[in-house]
Amino acid sequence: MPFSALGLIVPLCKALNQEGYTVPTPVQAEAIPVILDGNDLLACAQTGTGKTAAFAIPVLQLLYESRMHGEKRKIRCLVITPTRELAIQIGESFRAYGRHTALSHTVIFGGVNQNPQTERLVKGVDILVATPGRLLDLIGQGHLHLRDIEYFVLDEADRMLDMGFIHDIRKILSALPKKKQSLFFSATMPPEIIRLAASILHNPKEIVVTPISSTAEIINQHILFVDRENKNSLLAHLLQDRKIESALVFTRTKYGADKVARFLVRNNITAEAIHGNKSQNARQRALGNFKTRETRVLVATDIAARGIDVDDLEYVINIDLPNIPETYVHRIGRTGRAGNRGTAYSFCDAEEKAYLSDIEKLIARQIQVFDNHPFPMLNLSAQQPKPAPSKKGNAGHQEPGPQQPSPSKRSDLFRRSPKKRG
Repeated sequence: MPFSALGLIVPLCKALNQEGYTVPTPVQAEAIPVILDGNDLLACAQTGTGKTAAFAIPVLQLLYESRMHGEKRKIRCLVITPTRELAIQIGESFRAYGRHTALSHTVIFGGVNQNPQTERLVKGVDILVATPGRLLDLIGQGHLHLRDIEYFVLDEADRMLDMGFIHDIRKILSALPKKKQSLFFSATMPPEIIRLAASILHNPKEIVVTPISSTAEIINQHILFVDRENKNSLLAHLLQDRKIESALVFTRTKYGADKVARFLVRNNITAEAIHGNKSQNARQRALGNFKTRETRVLVATDIAARGIDVDDLEYVINIDLPNIPETYVHRIGRTGRAGNRGTAYSFCDAEEKAYLSDIEKLIARQIQVFDNHPFPMLNLSAQQPKPAPSKKGNAGHQEPGPQQPSPSKRSDLFRRSPKKRG
């Protein structure tokens, strides 16, 4: 079924054709008609299936059809997303799909000077894409209000809760008009997310295009057992394979990301780190270098990597296993996007076996063991993983220190000895 069969207007069809889009993905095919009919929506689809276009395209059409000529533009659509990288990506999507609609948008996020953002708001915009912290800051300063919002999109809702944004979200909701169309998108849908959706949405239509918390079947997943002290050496060994033209590497901490990047550079592998302590310019420069293949390896923490969307990225490497199983789904979802091939290598030391067990339980499959490497795990004993103290925050959220599990309400699940595999 082509996009034209979804009842889209000519300006949007023309833009989609220029972008090379001909057939909608399953989530787009289901969500676009629901949104155009004016329904609230609760949508769950795995990372990389086209969720951004699923809400951006119909919202652009609804705004275009009800646009007011000759009046100053008002913010009629608000999209909330957890990270600056994802906000920028969504803004780029609105620009691409809406290039022939004459609708305007802007993106606001923290970590940069607010003046260019406020100057853009003064000129008037139709669509605002924002991270929660900066949005509330500018509302508090009187630079914008939300009383004209007709369409509200909450994207990556599960990560919002992981990152401690729930209080900010509730403040934003209280500033929105009661009458609006709300769209709720997430890659995973744990019970706490469903409860949050129930407080936002009114008689929503529900779309689940893949099993909840599933991983793409097209991604080849491998687990490599290795002692912690040999992880960097194993990573360098894997990267000797020149078929791995570029790879996104995940670490648990900011300190770990910097340490891995420095190790790779010392071993003549171009690498840069991206995390919350980096300036916005540094993060965008590192991401740009990675997209253009000037940098072969991008080493990232989970928070900083949210929103990284790189065409034809085939390899993701988890040098540290996440202690939250859903995070594994998000990480490997950076590859295997839009039907392309993907490969995920995950390193597991003795203390991470419990995390591996929970991941396999969530995805309902056993990850294939890759044991053809020169650094087999020799230390089979492990101390019990200790949960980090819970920290609630917002835009100033701090990632945990070195070799500490990320703070999480799920941390009590890991107070047991690691299970033996098989």
